[in-house]
Amino acid sequence: MAENEVLQIGLDLGSLSREAFEILFSGQSTAPGFFREAFEACRARRDVLLLMLHHFNTPDDVRRDASAFLGMPPPSATVLDREREAETARPAEERALTLYQTLQRMKVGDRIQLAMRGGRDVRNLLIKDSNKEVVKTVMANPKLTDSEIELIAKNRNIAEDVLRIIAKNREWVKNYAIILALVTNPKTPPGVSMNFISRINKGDLVRIEKNKNVPELVRAASKRLLAGRQQSK
Repeated sequence: MAENEVLQIGLDLGSLSREAFEILFSGQSTAPGFFREAFEACRARRDVLLLMLHHFNTPDDVRRDASAFLGMPPPSATVLDREREAETARPAEERALTLYQTLQRMKVGDRIQLAMRGGRDVRNLLIKDSNKEVVKTVMANPKLTDSEIELIAKNRNIAEDVLRIIAKNREWVKNYAIILALVTNPKTPPGVSMNFISRINKGDLVRIEKNKNVPELVRAASKRLLAGRQQSK
């Protein structure tokens, strides 16, 4: 999927399911501007407007507009606070399980949109999705942090295509922890790892050379590099 296609999908809010909106509205990292964008895109979607009207994260100005558009009074601050407290009180494990189950039921199109717009909890689940386009879209999410990329690069169950995407990103591979994760991940193709082996420091090269999980070609390159650095002293 080309980058412009990914971005276009990310902008198509009108077709997003109610469940997907609920996930996005509940996200801790959801910007207030998203609610306004959703309101403008979903004026013909009574289900989404009702969700927006009653969701505790909806900004006051958007809630007022949804209320006027629907011809319904907004819930009281007391009701909204009670719902917010109830959600916050739910164990993290329960929230994660509910999110996982909801994502599993969704169509690919919804998962792709969530991959582009979702928060870290959503990205952590969708990066393991069985659909390649969903995974690629996660990697195009502008909210991805270096710490997330490092964890993905370390993941031995991640798709090889994802590791190639990381390796091709100039900004990500400026981070030493990320290139070390790539080089030490057995799933990383040796041809990719070899592009970064010269940037690995001595201590890590020693560990790589002894690590039997790392492809033999990479281990041999580490050994040669260590020997060359020793001779140059």
